[in-house]
This record gives sequence, structure tokens and C-alpha cells, in this order.
Amino acid sequence: MAFDFKKEYRQFYRPGTKPGIVTIPKMNYLAVKGKGDPNPENSEYKKSISLLYGVAYTLKMSYKTDHAIDGFFQYVVPPLEGLWWQDHAKRIDYSRKDDFHFISLIRLPDFVTRDDFEWAVKEAERKKKEDFSAVEFFSYEEGLCVQCMHIGPYDLEPESVERMHQYMSENGYDLDIGNPRYHHEIYLSDPRKGDPEKLKTVIRHPVKKRSEA
Repeated sequence: MAFDFKKEYRQFYRPGTKPGIVTIPKMNYLAVKGKGDPNPENSEYKKSISLLYGVAYTLKMSYKTDHAIDGFFQYVVPPLEGLWWQDHAKRIDYSRKDDFHFISLIRLPDFVTRDDFEWAVKEAERKKKEDFSAVEFFSYEEGLCVQCMHIGPYDLEPESVERMHQYMSENGYDLDIGNPRYHHEIYLSDPRKGDPEKLKTVIRHPVKKRSEA
């Protein structure tokens, strides 16, 4: 059976709807950076998703090529994630989507090295006849965070965020959003399919102990 990050690391991908504190270790990702409203079909965000999956599946299927990745094992491609921010703002203002900056992410298995990544970019370009140079090898140590599972449309996320911040404050933590720590979302549902009221999204915000302020 293929290794599934969502099942093996439930503390990162399957939190409850009640907020909790979690420490996120350093992980490596495929990343594409961009800005603007994510919703239009020709948006930078929609293009970033296509680029990420092109390289992600090239790595997943590498065992069928001549490129041998040391330590490779069969795995399910991890879910799409996103870091989001707006200039000079501590909180996301969902009414100003044109002001979004983002880093789209897909987690990499630990066995994928930078050399393997560079091979996958070139291989994806060769097979798809498309420019994948915007995809980066991105290491990120998120550290101490508050998180919860948001169920429902993306535009209702502020309700879950408010509960997270209340929990954070009541338990002795302060919000610590700012470069390089951002509003983080992990998308466990495909918004193109099913009921928007049942969309599952992990929301995560960086925090620090109040005594550290």
C-alpha cells in the first residue's frame, strides 16, 4: 500500500474542528510564488497549481524511468497547500483578494533531494513541452502554530480563524504572523467537486508564547 502522508501524520493533516497548538518541523516542498485574486481561470494561482502537480507526479512516477531516487518508496502525492499574506496586514482581508500574495506548496517526501527535484523539472519540461522554471525547491520550518479544521466555503474561514485566535489568547499565546510566517491553508477537498459546505481545509497560524513577546 502506498504511503499516505495524511494518514501517517494525522496531527498535521487531520486536526479537529476545535483549535489546538502544534509544532511543525522542517519540511521540503515544491513551491510556486505569485500574487493576485486566486479565483479567475487565468490567475497566477491556478497556473501555479498546474505547475506543481506536473513536477509532483513526475517525481511520483520516477520509478518508471531511468532516474533512480535513493530510498524511494511508493506514496500518495500530498495535498495542495498555500501560504497567504497581504502587505502590511496581520490578518487576511478576504474582501481584498487582488492584494493576495501566495506560495503554493506540495510537500516532498524526505528522500527527494535537490538533484532529484532538478531532474523532475527538466523531465516535466521535456514531456509536457512547458516551462516549469517557476517551481522551486522550498524548505520551511513552521514551528509553533495554532490550527484547526475548517469545514465549509473558503469565504467563511474568518469564523474558524476567530475561534483559533480566541483559543490562542486564552492559552497564553500571541499571533506571530509576519515574514516568513504566514496564514497557512491545507486543502483536503477539491472545490470543483461536491458540496462547498463540506469542503475541508486545515487552517494554521504561527504563534509564540506570550512570555516571549
